[in-house]
Amino acid sequence: MPLFRHGDLLVQSATEIPENARPLVHLVLAEGELTGHSHRIAERDAAHLYQSTSGMFRSVTSDSATLIHQEHGPISLPKGIYRVWRQREYLPREIRTVRD
Repeated sequence: MPLFRHGDLLVQSATEIPENARPLVHLVLAEGELTGHSHRIAERDAAHLYQSTSGMFRSVTSDSATLIHQEHGPISLPKGIYRVWRQREYLPREIRTVRD
């Protein structure tokens, strides 16, 4: 399964969107807490986002969609379904979510 890393996000190809997923009205996958920047899809009509109890999912409905962030190079994702994770980092005292 294709796997993409984009800053503090991990994007992996998935086979389906869970039945309990609800559509989101925006294309922002994650907002940076330190900088105010965001990971988002550049083309408004190229993808849809969904939130479920098992995480965030994205459906790219065009031939491709561009994942952008002000501090990272763009990534072109081909048509398909993807699951999106915030990456975590391990410290001896804790495991925490990575923040841009």
